[in-house]
Amino acid sequence: MRTLTLAAIIAATTVCVGGCFTVGPNYSRPEVSVPATWRIDLPQAEEVANTAWWEQFQDPVLNALIQTALRDNLDVRIAAARVDQFAGLVRATRSQGLPQIGYGANVSRSRTSEVGMPPLSPALDPIFNLYQGTLSAAWQVDLFGRVRRLTEAAQAQVFASEQAQRGVVLSLVTGVATSYITLRGLDRQLEVARATARIFAETLRIFELRYRDGLVSETELSQVRSQYKLALSTIPAVEQQIAIVENGISILLGQNPGPIPRGKSISELVLPSIPSDLPSTLLGRRPDILQAEQNLVAANANVGAARALYYPTISLTGALGSVSTAFGDFLSGPAALWSIAAGVTGPIFTAGAIEGQVQSTEAQKRQAELVYRQTILGAFSDTNNALIGAQKTSEQTASQQERVDALREYARLSNLKFEDGLIGYLEVLVSENDLFAAELSLASLQAARFNQVIGVYQSVGGGWVDIASSLSSVPLSADRTTGLVQPK
Repeated sequence: MRTLTLAAIIAATTVCVGGCFTVGPNYSRPEVSVPATWRIDLPQAEEVANTAWWEQFQDPVLNALIQTALRDNLDVRIAAARVDQFAGLVRATRSQGLPQIGYGANVSRSRTSEVGMPPLSPALDPIFNLYQGTLSAAWQVDLFGRVRRLTEAAQAQVFASEQAQRGVVLSLVTGVATSYITLRGLDRQLEVARATARIFAETLRIFELRYRDGLVSETELSQVRSQYKLALSTIPAVEQQIAIVENGISILLGQNPGPIPRGKSISELVLPSIPSDLPSTLLGRRPDILQAEQNLVAANANVGAARALYYPTISLTGALGSVSTAFGDFLSGPAALWSIAAGVTGPIFTAGAIEGQVQSTEAQKRQAELVYRQTILGAFSDTNNALIGAQKTSEQTASQQERVDALREYARLSNLKFEDGLIGYLEVLVSENDLFAAELSLASLQAARFNQVIGVYQSVGGGWVDIASSLSSVPLSADRTTGLVQPK
């Protein structure tokens, strides 16, 4: 009869837990204001945000570097381990709402007092053995949904950690690409500096010969020497920057600092297309926005878990076993024992402990919602800035190229006039120094133009992050989140 009663309680409780009552608010995505368009319109390409855009540079070396980084970068591995950590927490939390079954066994040998209260009969042996074995079961019935809310929160943390991993992949790919482009821009600056230094060195050699022949003044010789030293001093400064960027790329590749292989020059690289998307698409694919929303989901669930503390806790326990002083009687009927119990506990007066937990979780939820909204605003700002930067840097690069062409012609004509004795060398010096500075600036702008387009891809996110994740040594895998349902 007791067994039947317990079975009925369990069955009724199971039905209730399946669809009876869950304390706390269900999650609803906050309404946010989404701009209809971006502040600037560029020639755009459809669906390129869902492709491996770095391949559009058409540089096999860059492709290889990104693949190496995705395979060996330590930050990606750390993020993947964090996903595993939260997935394990989900399983541990969910288990609190399921029956727990255990066992125990004990063998002991003891001696009791012969003159105690009451005294031991002389016919009994004061030394005896005791054999015990039990199977136990316990179930804290989640009648009011506290464990379900805690599981919901833990599950949201798994999804948030997966988005954090996607964010690491996003930063890694764009970081390698921008660093490589910056490196190629510096390489171009180094080429310009070395070539200019060689030209100025030859000019200095000629002027030294002319000075010995009395054809030029010491002032003009000093001007040429100063010009040569300026170009010469630029070389080690650029070489230092190159070494710093190479060391940074090495860290992204998970390697010790060292030289980085080169592919195409900055002028040979192909500019990727700009992705075409409305602002609203950022809400569903930017890792930081998705991570912020999952943190909000977790905070919302924690409010329900805290409110559930106001309600009683129902627990069911049972035990089945055997106790005997003789091993031969251990499994016999008279040695059997069993117990069934049901208990209810609940708060009456907690001096504000539960109220404090509810207040704390509600405040955390408000913070998470504000962070979510702020993240969205930041995403819109980042993307607008990247789009504007891509267009304006392109315009600036084109203007700078025209300036370099004009200065190159100016320097050529100035040298001709100087050779004809029509002008002094000071005007030649000014024209060549302006050309040198302009060529260095052009190389920098060419790199900035590519990096601004990379910034657009970084800002809009997209399916390319999942493509990159699939190339990683620790891709996002359903194996780590078995039983979890990814929210849309």
